Amino acid sequence: MPGKPEKLKPSVRSKRESYPKKDSGQGSSYPKKDSGQGSSYPKKDSGQGSSYPKKDYGQGSSYPKKEGKSRKSFPPGSAQTALDSDTDLKDMIYGRHTVLSALEGERQLHRVWITAQLRYDPRFHTAIATAKATGTVIDEVDYRRLDLLTHGENHQGVAAQVSPYTYWELPDLIANALKVSDRPVLLVGDGINDPHNLGAMIRTAEAIGAQGLVIPQRRAVGITSTVMKVAAGALEFFPVARVINLSRALEELKDAGFWIYGTAANAPSAVSSIEFTRPTVLVVGSEGEGLNLLTQRHCDELISIPLQGKIPSLNVSVATGMALYEIFRQRWTQRPNMGNLKKNTVEKINPTEYKEM
Repeated sequence: MPGKPEKLKPSVRSKRESYPKKDSGQGSSYPKKDSGQGSSYPKKDSGQGSSYPKKDYGQGSSYPKKEGKSRKSFPPGSAQTALDSDTDLKDMIYGRHTVLSALEGERQLHRVWITAQLRYDPRFHTAIATAKATGTVIDEVDYRRLDLLTHGENHQGVAAQVSPYTYWELPDLIANALKVSDRPVLLVGDGINDPHNLGAMIRTAEAIGAQGLVIPQRRAVGITSTVMKVAAGALEFFPVARVINLSRALEELKDAGFWIYGTAANAPSAVSSIEFTRPTVLVVGSEGEGLNLLTQRHCDELISIPLQGKIPSLNVSVATGMALYEIFRQRWTQRPNMGNLKKNTVEKINPTEYKEM
């Protein structure tokens, strides 16, 4: 009878060799790749100080960059290249009314970007031809390039690079206002920081018939491309003076015969109760703080706009429009009513005299 098979003896191995392992370095019983010192996890050769794999994307970043999207990837002569080399956004204007007013005015335009459809529009064709004859560079572009130039703003198919706005000197502004009217109206902005509000104020003041604007040089916005856009071309016909000391400017306006009215929410006199019969300066304050105390001290009188609702204040551009309208409404109602004159009386009036009336 055959004997029982002999049991296999376990292989003679040391305790440390009981588990297979690769040559992955000292101090670990788990297999690992040769990925450098100090880590038991596999990693690719991605540099010191990190246990996670990284690709070589260049210095300073571990993330891949998409090609063709950076500003440097645009071909020479593209709109973005032109923006980087030839333009500054603070000297850019865009929008049909704004650019057309600049073309028809006396502003110096360096370059105009316009779509083919708008270039041959009857409103722009002659003005573009005149500007080209005087040395302005005219580029016919598509909407995509205009989007790049204006950073996605509502350009309406046309943009232009203009020379920086030239401010008026205060004495020249005063002299021009007194020359235009015997009772001129000037607007003064005290610390207006929002370019949209300033542009809306300029547009309203020019449209209603005011003769100019005075703004401080410090702690207030100047004439920027946003202001030009919101003003919708009014700056081509509306003078703006920028002064260092607003209090001194108000005293200079007083010496020239102007009466200074400051707007304040808590002023006792309503704007409708004042008779604006003299040369007038309307001073409006900043959006949040209103007129500062020093400016109020230099005003001859403080006026307010009565409000009946629960909102205690108005936007500065809206308040400016309401106050200016009341000033000019009084001037309009003080004119003689030509409809009450007899027909033969009107016929005897000299055309020049009729215009003055």
